[in-house]
Amino acid sequence: MTVMTEKPLLDEVTIADLTEKIVSALKTVYDPEIPVDIYELGLIYKVDIDENFHVDVEMTLTAPGCPVAGDMPKWVEDAVLSVGGIASAKANLVFDPPWDISMMSEEAQVALNMM
Repeated sequence: MTVMTEKPLLDEVTIADLTEKIVSALKTVYDPEIPVDIYELGLIYKVDIDENFHVDVEMTLTAPGCPVAGDMPKWVEDAVLSVGGIASAKANLVFDPPWDISMMSEEAQVALNMM
């Protein structure tokens, strides 16, 4: 007699594949005042994928008074939802730790002539 066990919905391969696709999608979102995507700017702090394919994103802004503070979370949610297989997405703004230029990738620093 063989006992069948259900395969988990999210295995390591699925998580890695979705994470790569989500990061690619996030790299299509730009801060309109800075010609670098929000991922390379270091504005994405955390991406969590649950077993129901819901994605929670913790993100920040370059400044709390950013003029697109009301719009950017929706842009992030839309980008994440563009990834096949994602059921829902929520972007949450956080300001701890506060963003600073040291959070930018090397690529972003080069693009902004900061190296």
